[in-house]
Amino acid sequence: MNTENHSQTAAFLWSIADLLRGDFKQSQYGRIILPFTLLRRMECVLAPTKDAVLAQAREHQNKPDAVRERLLLRAAGQQFFNASRLTLETLSDTQTAADLMSYVQAFSKDAREIFEHFEFENFVQQLDNANLLYQVVQRFAVARLSPDDISNRGMGIIFEELIRKFAESSNETAGEHFTPRDIVHLTTSLVMTGQDDKLKPNSIVTIYDPTAGTGGFLSEGEEYIASISEKVSVSLHGQELNPESYAICKADMLIKGKEVENIKLGNTLSDDQLAANRFDFMLSNPPFGVEWKKVQAQITKEHNEKGFDGRFGPGLPRVSDGSLLFLLHLVSKMRDAREGGSRIGIILNGSPLFTGGAGSGESEIRRYLLEQDLVEAIIALPTDMFYNTGIATYVWVLNNNKPANRVDKVQLIDGSGHCAKMRKSLGSKRQYITEEQIAELVRLYGDFQATDKSKIFHYKAFGYRRITVERPLRLNFQASAGRIERVLAEKAIQKMDSDAREALIAALQTLDDGTLHTNREQFARLLKKTLAANGVPLSAPENKAVLAALSERDPQADICLVKGEPEADAELRDNENVPLGESIHDYFEREVKPHVPDAWIDEDKLDPLDGQVGIVGYEIPFNRHFYVFQPPRLLEEIDRDLKACTDRIKQMIEGLSA
Repeated sequence: MNTENHSQTAAFLWSIADLLRGDFKQSQYGRIILPFTLLRRMECVLAPTKDAVLAQAREHQNKPDAVRERLLLRAAGQQFFNASRLTLETLSDTQTAADLMSYVQAFSKDAREIFEHFEFENFVQQLDNANLLYQVVQRFAVARLSPDDISNRGMGIIFEELIRKFAESSNETAGEHFTPRDIVHLTTSLVMTGQDDKLKPNSIVTIYDPTAGTGGFLSEGEEYIASISEKVSVSLHGQELNPESYAICKADMLIKGKEVENIKLGNTLSDDQLAANRFDFMLSNPPFGVEWKKVQAQITKEHNEKGFDGRFGPGLPRVSDGSLLFLLHLVSKMRDAREGGSRIGIILNGSPLFTGGAGSGESEIRRYLLEQDLVEAIIALPTDMFYNTGIATYVWVLNNNKPANRVDKVQLIDGSGHCAKMRKSLGSKRQYITEEQIAELVRLYGDFQATDKSKIFHYKAFGYRRITVERPLRLNFQASAGRIERVLAEKAIQKMDSDAREALIAALQTLDDGTLHTNREQFARLLKKTLAANGVPLSAPENKAVLAALSERDPQADICLVKGEPEADAELRDNENVPLGESIHDYFEREVKPHVPDAWIDEDKLDPLDGQVGIVGYEIPFNRHFYVFQPPRLLEEIDRDLKACTDRIKQMIEGLSA
């Protein structure tokens, strides 16, 4: 079935929601239409073997539940069955709710649970109370959702379109539930291309998505492998936070005949329900820019207590964006390279490329990924590709078993121009990637050649060492009336009793002869002598407060010394990022000293991992590497265009006044 027919079917199912207007909120439409759509699809899938299942149900009605379930599954020829004589078409018009729930309860256990996650019984009762249930049932009973009419892939597209429509109507974010199919296809193709060794006939391959949504990546991964070799067994694994998306994903797996015990419900970051598993291929589109504050306690605990034995050893990103946590989670599930390793495809926004300076959680995560040589390629996608956002996005491809020519290398591919305009926008999605463009991007990746759209770097090209550059503190001192006022504002002086404070001020006023002192050591001795002569003893904190209040920065003053060494001025402190591999001293002499001759490097600031001077940081300035300078237009051209424009305006004005 073509995409247009998918849209027509989705439009028909969407139109059933018109019955709900007035009795239900728009935000509730999806929670009614989606489970009924699933129910009708499952009914259509089971239709060819329904009589055989009913016959077996009658024959084995007295056998233990486990035995009976195995026999009915075999009779159904699917991973689920329904042992009721009822269908949507034959439900009674007088006791529709009771019949419908009886029908749903006759499904096998995994299928029943799907409807529980939609709170189906609750909505059935609400529909019955509003006298709408029988009308809704009759509409769905005629929907043509059999596998002969719509493939499993087509059904996935229909579900996604319904979710998007309902999310838009209730101002929710559809993009959190699924990824556009063109992006899914591209990411899957990038991750699985050239993996002939893993996809040999009779091999078993595992695919995992920690943000499974409705199962788009899992389905696409399985279809991709089937297109290469039907003799490869594929085991699908996933976890999803949203109960309704999870229910659709689980139903999709059941309908396709896949085992569903490896599809889990829950928060992947705080409750990894496949903790012991490792996978061949991993695909994910985690939510962009979503904070992880709700699970911060669990994640921080794992980071602190388990370190690199847990998932988040390299570091933690800022709490406002958890996408890098999903990336670390996937890396923790890579197979050992000696067992063939793993490949990851994950879609991220721009911030994981560069957010956070040296020593930050984000930088330390990038450092780990690059220094462990896990990052194979990053592909920039066009903007306006997702249903709920138009921001720039990137596909990261990671591999812990790189081919020899890719070792220590990272490939950047600019795919931002590989797109076509959609005839009709779908939310924020205004562009899509054609099959030909997907093939071109996969070819660029596979060729691993430097071109204007493909750049290849040693991973250290993204690293730098942040050194701290200090400059000396220079102060002048004066006991002027204004500065003495500042002395009184110091906390240490305010704590003195009033008589001592008055004596101090009187002593300082004897120094007010208009002299501007430019040497701290000399002025400190003069101050000490004056206070002693006036019988004003000061504690060390009080003396420090007086000196601070009487001073001002002065680039012409002498350098302030501590134990014979220059004291650093915190206000003039600066940082320089020195490319990894370059001597920090050579860089300093060339780039800093000519401009500030009195500066020096703080050699006490050491990197905690390698112990060398300067903190190591990593960032991937993707756009900088593909920037092409566009020279400004010639002034003559601009003048010519301006003249033509003003001439047209004059003609229009003359035409109006004629």
